[in-house]
Amino acid sequence: MKFLGVYDYTVILTYVGLVSSVIGMTQAIHGDYKAAVFCLAFSGVCDAFDGRIARTKKDRTNREKNFGIQLDSLCDVVCFGLFPAFICYLLGVRGVLGLILVCFYCLCAVIRLSFFNVLETERQQSEGVCNKTYHGLPVTSMAFLLPMTFWLQFVVSQLTFLVLLHVLLGVVGLLFILDFPLKKPGLKTILALVAVVAVTVSIIYARTRFRLPHPADESNPVVEEIIDEIQEHT
Repeated sequence: MKFLGVYDYTVILTYVGLVSSVIGMTQAIHGDYKAAVFCLAFSGVCDAFDGRIARTKKDRTNREKNFGIQLDSLCDVVCFGLFPAFICYLLGVRGVLGLILVCFYCLCAVIRLSFFNVLETERQQSEGVCNKTYHGLPVTSMAFLLPMTFWLQFVVSQLTFLVLLHVLLGVVGLLFILDFPLKKPGLKTILALVAVVAVTVSIIYARTRFRLPHPADESNPVVEEIIDEIQEHT
């Protein structure tokens, strides 16, 4: 039997990262956001090393290289586009404002990844060497930024934490599509970031007390608080 696609060791981590994010979404639906954050961070680790592993295979055909480009971006849409926005929505980024931010973030992630595919295809056809800088903030950064934001709930109020989630989606989404040079991290930097995320996720598992809002509740706590403050002063 012959199957479509590529199944050698160069794409295993990409497949594993996608599976991790899908499992994380199922856990988030059931309220286990600790597991969801772990799955997001684990997907980020997989994405951080899948390219390095793929480049160790020197005899890849052009079709295999192009397949890897498309596969990586398609998986990134799920892992670092939809998945983080999904977690934020479940945590309370809801209502009209929340939906606008969730959609904005996802659109920016898709635009960035589509543009990356174009640049990467052009690079392989002309240069054949790896770029040393990013254009804008890579989508994988959300696997680091969202767990770090979760950690802040230990030192801020629940309302402030929800405000931070709103700001996170808006600012990070904008940075996805803002064209500025960002140097790609080396192996030591990547390992340091992995260590920081590992410690952060461990703290989240050990200490957090956050409770998810009811799934049927479409209200936005941040907007409601602002409205209540306005009403009190009028």
